[in-house]
Amino acid sequence: VQLQASGGGLVQAGGSLKLSCAASGRTFRSYNMGWFRQAPGKEREFVAAITWSGGSTHYADSVKGRFTISRDNAKNTMYLQMNSLKPEDTAVYYCAADTVYSLTSTRYNYWGQGTQVTVSS
Repeated sequence: VQLQASGGGLVQAGGSLKLSCAASGRTFRSYNMGWFRQAPGKEREFVAAITWSGGSTHYADSVKGRFTISRDNAKNTMYLQMNSLKPEDTAVYYCAADTVYSLTSTRYNYWGQGTQVTVSS
């Protein structure tokens, strides 16, 4: 599966952005999906994950209550709605896919190219 992340940009603190991750291929519904982010000088960290059916989701504590992960299998697309953004959310956001459901980046074999999110104070 090939992934294409989009929707990043510059937003003021307290604002919102919605990221999308479009997948190629007819097997999108077979994959569990995740969002990860990497800030300059920091390691890539888990943000949110969703099972292939959308029936289960998990969030990092730092984004819980502010971010919502979702997917539309008919459109081969996953989303990350980000509200109440903070300057510390600034990072490159990556979407990932794998047949294994995990909160750990090393378990994902397929990655999008990343989209920059910058939150100004």
